[in-house]
Amino acid sequence: MQSDFVNDPQALAELAGKTMYERDPASQALGMRLDAIRPGYARMSMPVRADMLNGHGTCHGGYIFMLADSAFAFACNSHNFNTVGAGCTIDYLSPGREGDVLVAEAVEQALSGKTGVYDIVVSNQEGRKLALFRGKSHRVSGMVADLGTHGGTE
Repeated sequence: MQSDFVNDPQALAELAGKTMYERDPASQALGMRLDAIRPGYARMSMPVRADMLNGHGTCHGGYIFMLADSAFAFACNSHNFNTVGAGCTIDYLSPGREGDVLVAEAVEQALSGKTGVYDIVVSNQEGRKLALFRGKSHRVSGMVADLGTHGGTE
């Protein structure tokens, strides 16, 4: 029942994450995985493939940005309200290499009314920070997952 999700924010975050991932061919095509989600938080990972390298032989910044942006999207939609990015910045700290597994951890810093602020740290499998991303979100109309079609906390 819908009330099951209202009373269980974790179940609601998991449902929103599952629903979003199923509708996200861009993240899927890049090999991104949603490793963890909870209200206001998401962790995603992505392997760096040879076709993601730039002319310097390192991971193209656009792919690092996309991973951070996807983690941002999952974190800010984890409350099950349709939410979009309103702006962001990224600082690149260190290069990613072919074979690295990049991890983006998104954490809600503030949520008030329809706006939120999220910090995302992108690291490699050794914990070396590659980028810092800050995203600002804006809630729009609608819900990520239609609670009327879900019978409980599956």
